[in-house]
Amino acid sequence: MLTPVAPNLWHMERCFTAAGLPVTSRMTVVRFDDGRLWLHSPVRFGEAVADQLRSLGTVAWIVAPNRAHHLFAGHARRMFPEAALYGAPGLAAKRPDLAGLVELQDTVPPEWQHELGQVCIRGMPFVNEVVWFHKASATLIMTDVLQCWCGALDWRSAAYARLTGVRRRLDVPRTVRLVTRDRALAAGSARIILEWPFTRVITAHNAIVEQDAHALVERAFSRFGA
Repeated sequence: MLTPVAPNLWHMERCFTAAGLPVTSRMTVVRFDDGRLWLHSPVRFGEAVADQLRSLGTVAWIVAPNRAHHLFAGHARRMFPEAALYGAPGLAAKRPDLAGLVELQDTVPPEWQHELGQVCIRGMPFVNEVVWFHKASATLIMTDVLQCWCGALDWRSAAYARLTGVRRRLDVPRTVRLVTRDRALAAGSARIILEWPFTRVITAHNAIVEQDAHALVERAFSRFGA
């Protein structure tokens, strides 16, 4: 079920297996002032969670935030067929089955501007992650570019997290660094993100960082020279 993070902000984690590796992924839900809901990086969920979402507001938008986090976007759309579907740059070509998908860019859609800041991290075309700042809760919403694998993990997951440099540490995983094609472009995007006055970071894998969040993100983004 959805768990509150801050006023008008919830999350839900779900376990699944990717390439034989047990992982968790997080869906983040923002409720706008008018009661509409924004679903970020959907995970698979059933009717109980769908009913919980309906009790919170109207699901208006479903967001696939990068070129990897799209597996359950179609599932969420089937649960809420009236919702608009948005995705990272390049995702429409990768997932032509996601009919009506609108690709995101650096400019936040007008209907979100009051609630969210938005940046597309450039320089890593295999990821094309879009990042948001939830203004009301001062929360940075990330997906894969920043990770911090905490808590009890399967030994395979723990080994992978150590190998990629994110076991109990907020950082840019080595896997993401390896697919970064233009560090200068990535650094430029990182500098824009660091201008936001966030005090919390939500990552998809797997921590919500509440302490020293801005300083930890700044340290992580120094990987790009930001």
